[in-house]
Amino acid sequence: MVKAVVGANWGDEGKGKITDMLAQDADIVVRFQGGANAGHTIKNKYGKFALHSLPSGVFYDHTTSVIGNGVALNIPIFFKEIQSIISKNVPMPKIMISDRAQMVMPYHIKFDEYEEERLKGAAFGSTKSGIAPFYSDKFAKTGFQVNELFDEKTLKEKIGRVIVQKNVLLEHLYHKPLIDQEELFATLMEYKKMVEPYVGDVSAFLGQALKDGKTILLEGQLGTLKDTDHGIYPMVTSSNTIAAYGAVGAGIPPYEIREIITVCKAYSSAVGGGAFVSEIFGAEAEELRNRGGDGGEYGATTGRPRRVGWFDCVASKYGCRLQGTTDVAFTVLDVLEYLDEIPVCVGYDIDGEVTTEFPVTWKLEKAKPVLKKLPGWKSDIRGIKNYEDLPENCRRYVEFVEEQIGYPITMISNGPAREDIIYRKSPLKQ
Repeated sequence: MVKAVVGANWGDEGKGKITDMLAQDADIVVRFQGGANAGHTIKNKYGKFALHSLPSGVFYDHTTSVIGNGVALNIPIFFKEIQSIISKNVPMPKIMISDRAQMVMPYHIKFDEYEEERLKGAAFGSTKSGIAPFYSDKFAKTGFQVNELFDEKTLKEKIGRVIVQKNVLLEHLYHKPLIDQEELFATLMEYKKMVEPYVGDVSAFLGQALKDGKTILLEGQLGTLKDTDHGIYPMVTSSNTIAAYGAVGAGIPPYEIREIITVCKAYSSAVGGGAFVSEIFGAEAEELRNRGGDGGEYGATTGRPRRVGWFDCVASKYGCRLQGTTDVAFTVLDVLEYLDEIPVCVGYDIDGEVTTEFPVTWKLEKAKPVLKKLPGWKSDIRGIKNYEDLPENCRRYVEFVEEQIGYPITMISNGPAREDIIYRKSPLKQ
């Protein structure tokens, strides 16, 4: 049985908590794309953690945490994270790294920094984690897979070939220090020592797990609107963030993915640039940002203030459709309890015409939100376990959103902790 946990929107939806919660009943948790450029915030009995590379199942001793071939693996960050969690008395997790996963090289991070610096006002708002240069090299076939660390002679030869091109760019485009071949090889040998105990054939491991009837949880990074094909291009990430890629990035058959839990926030938030139709500004935004999440809406990786806005039914319906959603997890509903009225974006006005379909980027940038205001509930909903015990206006809000997006909301998060969850039987869920 394979389940996927993915995001409907711009990322930052609360996938970490939902994955952490579902991992209680999983045998294996797999990261299948992305790198250390975004994080998941998790609060449990060990404390509060911001994970960037580790799968969210690392807090359970019964799970195996897997880095799939689709991940951009930054080895030093990965192992720094392992040390950071075990230093807080988390038991050493069981970890497996795909021998086909590719490595974020030290120069990828430098190239990311240099390109943002070169672009200046036209920059993409990168987290400077090396993700775009990494994926560029992967598809240009000049990347390095983990397994290549174990063939030292061939590795040395390949480094020599690859850095010729890199050094031309460094010298003539960026005017920065060149890469030293011997120094890079020595760094990769350090990486080899770090990963050697964990490397294996993940696809074969997962194939056997499926034969044995194990439960596998696929954990996505970011959300639909940051997908390199289906998102707000070019202000997207460099990988595919949708559940369909889980089969590719983990190495399993697509038909094995039976449940797709798509996470939506009860309002909207985003890190970085790009079109964001329901965005709000000024004091209104500052209040929502400071009340949001657990400690406010600030990036788990960068610490940057997130952009915030009202729930966007147009973007969320599109996001859920692209993910192939079977269940929606609706998070941080408790944050909205301070509002007398809660605006919801139900359509986009583009040059005087209203649409409920998510458009391509150039149209999106002209779109103005069509808002509908719903009455607030003005009471604390933390601690409530049964859907029927929520205030009537709170339930009306959930049901209105569900009707607009057309996908069943079966989980509602009403607090930061793992146990702050309400399971609901949706009328849309057959």
